[in-house]
Amino acid sequence: MEIIWIILGAVFVVAGLIGAFLPVVPGLPFSYIGLLILQLLYTPFSTSFMLVWLAVVIIFGFVLDNVIPAWATKKSGGTAYGVAGSMIGLVAGLFFPPIGFIAGPLIGAFVGEMVSGQKSDRALISALGAFAGFMAATGLKVMAAGMIAFYYFTNLS
Repeated sequence: MEIIWIILGAVFVVAGLIGAFLPVVPGLPFSYIGLLILQLLYTPFSTSFMLVWLAVVIIFGFVLDNVIPAWATKKSGGTAYGVAGSMIGLVAGLFFPPIGFIAGPLIGAFVGEMVSGQKSDRALISALGAFAGFMAATGLKVMAAGMIAFYYFTNLS
Protein backbone atom coordinates (compact mmCIF):
# COMPACT_ATOMS: atom_id res chain seq x y z
CA MET A 1 0.00 0.00 0.00
CA GLU A 2 2.90 2.31 0.75
CA ILE A 3 4.16 2.00 -2.83
CA ILE A 4 0.78 3.15 -4.14
CA TRP A 5 0.96 6.29 -1.98
CA ILE A 6 4.53 6.99 -3.12
CA ILE A 7 3.48 6.63 -6.77
CA LEU A 8 0.43 8.84 -6.20
CA GLY A 9 2.60 11.50 -4.58
CA ALA A 10 5.07 11.31 -7.48
CA VAL A 11 2.20 11.70 -9.94
CA PHE A 12 1.08 14.87 -8.13
CA VAL A 13 4.62 16.25 -8.10
CA VAL A 14 5.11 15.56 -11.82
CA ALA A 15 1.66 17.04 -12.55
CA GLY A 16 2.80 20.09 -10.60
CA LEU A 17 5.87 20.43 -12.80
CA ILE A 18 3.73 20.14 -15.92
CA GLY A 19 1.20 22.55 -14.44
CA ALA A 20 3.92 25.13 -13.92
CA PHE A 21 4.06 25.45 -17.71
CA LEU A 22 0.33 25.25 -18.41
CA PRO A 23 -1.87 28.14 -17.32
CA VAL A 24 -4.94 25.90 -16.94
CA VAL A 25 -3.41 23.43 -14.45
CA PRO A 26 -2.76 24.54 -10.85
CA GLY A 27 0.80 23.24 -10.72
CA LEU A 28 2.05 24.40 -7.34
CA PRO A 29 -0.92 23.06 -5.35
CA PHE A 30 -0.48 19.68 -7.08
CA SER A 31 3.18 19.64 -6.10
CA TYR A 32 2.22 20.55 -2.53
CA ILE A 33 -0.27 17.65 -2.39
CA GLY A 34 2.54 15.32 -3.45
CA LEU A 35 4.71 16.57 -0.60
CA LEU A 36 1.82 16.24 1.85
CA ILE A 37 1.46 12.59 0.87
CA LEU A 38 5.17 12.08 1.53
CA GLN A 39 4.84 13.91 4.84
CA LEU A 40 2.00 11.64 5.92
CA LEU A 41 4.04 8.54 5.02
CA TYR A 42 7.46 9.36 6.47
CA THR A 43 7.36 12.79 8.17
CA PRO A 44 10.65 13.93 6.60
CA PHE A 45 9.96 17.64 7.07
CA SER A 46 9.35 19.87 10.05
CA THR A 47 5.91 21.38 10.50
CA SER A 48 7.22 24.90 9.97
CA PHE A 49 8.88 23.87 6.71
CA MET A 50 5.97 21.84 5.43
CA LEU A 51 2.96 23.80 6.47
CA VAL A 52 4.23 27.35 6.71
CA TRP A 53 7.21 27.91 4.45
CA LEU A 54 5.93 25.94 1.46
CA ALA A 55 2.42 27.34 1.84
CA VAL A 56 3.92 30.85 1.69
CA VAL A 57 5.87 29.89 -1.45
CA ILE A 58 2.72 28.56 -3.12
CA ILE A 59 0.59 31.57 -2.18
CA PHE A 60 3.37 33.91 -3.29
CA GLY A 61 3.57 31.96 -6.56
CA PHE A 62 -0.18 32.38 -7.16
CA VAL A 63 0.02 36.10 -6.51
CA LEU A 64 3.06 36.59 -8.73
CA ASP A 65 1.48 34.47 -11.46
CA ASN A 66 -1.25 37.08 -11.78
CA VAL A 67 0.66 40.25 -10.89
CA ILE A 68 3.83 39.94 -13.01
CA PRO A 69 2.17 39.50 -16.44
CA ALA A 70 -0.35 42.25 -15.73
CA TRP A 71 2.37 44.60 -14.47
CA ALA A 72 4.66 43.93 -17.45
CA THR A 73 1.80 44.36 -19.89
CA LYS A 74 0.72 47.63 -18.29
CA LYS A 75 4.31 48.93 -18.27
CA SER A 76 4.61 48.25 -21.98
CA GLY A 77 1.26 49.85 -22.79
CA GLY A 78 -0.60 46.61 -23.37
CA THR A 79 -4.12 45.49 -22.67
CA ALA A 80 -5.77 42.47 -21.08
CA TYR A 81 -6.17 41.12 -24.61
CA GLY A 82 -2.39 40.75 -24.81
CA VAL A 83 -2.23 38.71 -21.61
CA ALA A 84 -5.14 36.51 -22.70
CA GLY A 85 -3.59 36.06 -26.14
CA SER A 86 -0.32 35.06 -24.53
CA MET A 87 -2.02 32.32 -22.52
CA ILE A 88 -3.97 31.06 -25.53
CA GLY A 89 -0.77 31.12 -27.58
CA LEU A 90 1.00 29.03 -24.95
CA VAL A 91 -1.66 26.33 -25.07
CA ALA A 92 -1.61 26.34 -28.89
CA GLY A 93 2.20 26.33 -28.87
CA LEU A 94 2.29 23.14 -26.84
CA PHE A 95 1.26 21.29 -30.00
CA PHE A 96 4.46 22.47 -31.72
CA PRO A 97 7.30 21.82 -29.26
CA PRO A 98 9.88 23.16 -28.57
CA ILE A 99 9.53 26.33 -30.69
CA GLY A 100 5.81 26.57 -29.93
CA PHE A 101 6.46 27.14 -26.23
CA ILE A 102 8.32 30.36 -27.02
CA ALA A 103 6.61 31.51 -30.22
CA GLY A 104 3.06 30.65 -29.11
CA PRO A 105 2.78 33.16 -26.24
CA LEU A 106 4.53 35.89 -28.23
CA ILE A 107 2.32 35.45 -31.30
CA GLY A 108 -0.77 35.11 -29.11
CA ALA A 109 0.04 38.34 -27.27
CA PHE A 110 0.61 40.15 -30.56
CA VAL A 111 -2.69 38.90 -32.01
CA GLY A 112 -4.47 39.84 -28.78
CA GLU A 113 -3.10 43.37 -28.95
CA MET A 114 -4.10 43.66 -32.61
CA VAL A 115 -7.63 42.52 -31.69
CA SER A 116 -7.75 45.23 -29.04
CA GLY A 117 -7.25 47.80 -31.80
CA GLN A 118 -3.59 48.74 -31.40
CA LYS A 119 -1.42 49.51 -34.42
CA SER A 120 1.12 46.84 -35.32
CA ASP A 121 4.21 48.66 -33.99
CA ARG A 122 2.53 49.43 -30.66
CA ALA A 123 1.03 45.92 -30.54
CA LEU A 124 4.50 44.41 -30.94
CA ILE A 125 5.90 46.42 -28.02
CA SER A 126 2.90 45.52 -25.88
CA ALA A 127 3.15 41.87 -26.91
CA LEU A 128 6.83 41.78 -25.93
CA GLY A 129 5.91 43.19 -22.52
CA ALA A 130 3.09 40.67 -22.03
CA PHE A 131 5.37 37.87 -23.21
CA ALA A 132 8.20 38.92 -20.87
CA GLY A 133 5.86 39.08 -17.89
CA PHE A 134 4.29 35.74 -18.73
CA MET A 135 7.69 34.06 -19.13
CA ALA A 136 8.97 35.57 -15.86
CA ALA A 137 5.94 34.28 -13.96
CA THR A 138 6.24 30.86 -15.63
CA GLY A 139 9.93 30.72 -14.76
CA LEU A 140 9.19 31.41 -11.10
CA LYS A 141 6.51 28.71 -11.02
CA VAL A 142 8.86 26.21 -12.68
CA MET A 143 11.58 26.98 -10.14
CA ALA A 144 9.17 26.52 -7.23
CA ALA A 145 7.73 23.29 -8.66
CA GLY A 146 11.26 22.05 -9.37
CA MET A 147 12.29 22.80 -5.79
CA ILE A 148 9.29 20.89 -4.48
CA ALA A 149 10.08 17.97 -6.81
CA PHE A 150 13.66 17.99 -5.55
CA TYR A 151 12.47 17.80 -1.94
CA TYR A 152 10.04 15.02 -2.80
CA PHE A 153 12.44 12.76 -4.64
CA THR A 154 15.40 13.32 -2.30
CA ASN A 155 13.35 12.55 0.82
CA LEU A 156 11.84 9.23 -0.21
CA SER A 157 12.78 6.65 2.40
